[in-house]
Amino acid sequence: MDKRPHLRVADVFRSGWKEYGGTRRVAHRLAQVARHILECRTSALGGRLHRCDACGAEVPLYNSCRDRHCPTCQTLRKQRWLEQRRAEVLPVPYFHVVFTLPHALNPLIMANRTRLLGELFGTVNWVLQHFAADPQWKLRGQLGFIAVLHTWTQRLTAHYHLHCLVAGGAWNEEENVWRGAHSRYLFGKEALASAFRARFMRRLESLRRRGKLRFAGEASPLAQPAAWDALVRRLRDTKWIVYPKATAGTPEQTLDYLGRYTHRVAISDHRILAVRDGRVTFAWRDRADGNAEKKLTVPVTDFIGRFLLHVLPKGFQKVRAYGWLAQRHKAAALAAIRAHLGAAAPPPAPPGGETAPERVLRLTGVDVTLCPVCKAGRLSRVGELPRARDGPA
Repeated sequence: MDKRPHLRVADVFRSGWKEYGGTRRVAHRLAQVARHILECRTSALGGRLHRCDACGAEVPLYNSCRDRHCPTCQTLRKQRWLEQRRAEVLPVPYFHVVFTLPHALNPLIMANRTRLLGELFGTVNWVLQHFAADPQWKLRGQLGFIAVLHTWTQRLTAHYHLHCLVAGGAWNEEENVWRGAHSRYLFGKEALASAFRARFMRRLESLRRRGKLRFAGEASPLAQPAAWDALVRRLRDTKWIVYPKATAGTPEQTLDYLGRYTHRVAISDHRILAVRDGRVTFAWRDRADGNAEKKLTVPVTDFIGRFLLHVLPKGFQKVRAYGWLAQRHKAAALAAIRAHLGAAAPPPAPPGGETAPERVLRLTGVDVTLCPVCKAGRLSRVGELPRARDGPA
């Protein structure tokens, strides 16, 4: 049984936000995300008052902030998203392919987040589709895949990489043919990594020539030609990491697998172990030590800074679909591929007319109508709770 305290990332922000914000200039976008996390499920957002029909307890249920960076808000959003994807899964093998940018690029990415993270998506799509069309790999068609951006390590440092869930086969629309991949093999790992490095470097140098890159001030070493050339040489000499592997299980299990990545934020609430004396302790897994779980204690202000490092630019899409899974192609392509495979039609959509508690129960297994006081009675709404004038402390 998990004995961990019921702490949230919001508790860390509540403990140290005044100190953090009072000692440095915080960009509006970051302050906005911090405010949402601080206010989530508190009186600041208002809510509804419920009463138990058994013990009579009155239970306030406050509204969620719905910010995509808030770990408390992701479970229902993830389940809704996965439910929409169920009709898109095919009875074929699937592959999980991870593309990672070298850490030497981190300072440049921080100064050009929207542009270079967008280039990461575009490069990965180009590489995968190029391999799928190349007769060498025997697919000779177009892939359909979903790419999910992650920007963090378990210790909340910068680590830019894409998780791609790729259907094991390619669709050739002109020939009306689906060519399936081997159940355990998609493309060569080293070949993918070499192509990834070459393509991204070409794009990077093109951006530099056209003056499309920003630097952290004119004093930044990278603004100087010699330092730029040194970075380029370093990147060309670095082994870029691409890791493709087959996923295991049924299409339903594949969906669950995908759900681990789509709505994950830098750190989840359950990893917060303690907040006291201006310091926070959180759990992390050490990949270099057999994935062993360890603890790290840092000042609260340091934790907040690490967390905010992973706030994405406003409007930036962290989950994208490509190939025949792209929105403009998806419906026609899926119907044609299923017909070619002789696959059954997707399951019907859930019935309409669900109440909010019924939807939460179906998607998450949590019964929000059960009284948290007596654990037996049912809650019913008896009133509205307006937004509090003053936010959480």
